[in-house]
Amino acid sequence: MPIYLKDVDVVPEVAKFQSALIVLCRFCPAASLAMRKDKPYIEFFRRFLKTESYEQLIKNMQSHLEKEGLKTDVFKGNLLPMPLNYIICFWNSGQRKKLLKHAQQYEAIVVMGCEAAYQSVCEILKSTDCQIFLGMESEGIFEAIPKFRLPLNISLELSNVIPVLYPDMQSKTAVSP
Repeated sequence: MPIYLKDVDVVPEVAKFQSALIVLCRFCPAASLAMRKDKPYIEFFRRFLKTESYEQLIKNMQSHLEKEGLKTDVFKGNLLPMPLNYIICFWNSGQRKKLLKHAQQYEAIVVMGCEAAYQSVCEILKSTDCQIFLGMESEGIFEAIPKFRLPLNISLELSNVIPVLYPDMQSKTAVSP
């Protein structure tokens, strides 16, 4: 189910640490940003499976954190085999162990993905002292129309976003009789 996401400015919170690792999910965040900025989702021959608008967001976040004096890195994982390592929720045990080992060098972890990706990373890193931050926020489930252009470019036209209510949010907004 594709989740429509928007980025969250976590730099002020994360800047309190000395090091941060940015952990990427490559499907929903990239698709969301490509649609928001009306840019291609995939330019196969130009960028392979990387989305320009998402890569730019990650570079900007990393740059801002480094300007705050943090040591940073981006955990990209392996792009292949797909979809196992492309989407955090589908990571195999090898990818999870790789993140655990790499994350132990950092105080803060920024998860660029949905709440499910955040929960997956929390579960993977529960044996560490890392502080984990959600770098994106869900707005709902998106419906999109794929558009194909030569040479093997794919864009997504947003047709609808269906809001999602989370149980804890429903209790806060519920009207009592």
